[in-house]
Amino acid sequence: MRHGAPEGGERYRGHGVDDALSPLGWEQMWRAVGPERRCDRIITSPLSRCREFALQLAQRDAVPAAVEERFKEVGFGTWEGKTHDQVRIGMAQDYQRFLRDPVANRPPGAESLQDFRERVARGVDDLVRKHIHGSSILVVCHAGVIRAVISYILQTPLSHMYHVKVKNAAIARVVHNGEGFLLESLGP
Repeated sequence: MRHGAPEGGERYRGHGVDDALSPLGWEQMWRAVGPERRCDRIITSPLSRCREFALQLAQRDAVPAAVEERFKEVGFGTWEGKTHDQVRIGMAQDYQRFLRDPVANRPPGAESLQDFRERVARGVDDLVRKHIHGSSILVVCHAGVIRAVISYILQTPLSHMYHVKVKNAAIARVVHNGEGFLLESLGP
């Protein structure tokens, strides 16, 4: 599940900017899980826009929760904290190169997409190994993490990761049947 709208509006946050959820973000998250959605365990990114909601949901549902560092957002380097317009207009050439090839044209100081997907994949694989088959785990994370999971389980090229739109409070349902993964749904 992606976090809801954070304080500070639309901007590149990555894992270097730790804004809390806005009131709208909290509303989006509670609406997405509803009063009936239950899981056996909650895993969360360490960033507050995920962690604070995850811990409250775990308390509400009386289920264990844990923080997983590998599920923090991809690092955006020097773009972190900047609005999309600041990057799109103020760094137009860099932005256009990024759009054409986000693997080879990362923002200065950004985490590589290869390293990012490998980090997330190791976290996913560890979840599968550690938890009883048939258990339901909610991972509260970021759009980039959801994209990395989808790219990993569908074995798509890294260059296609940004071809997936993940809205605030969207839930991607991924099932592991003991032999492999299945992406069942992605939506609000």
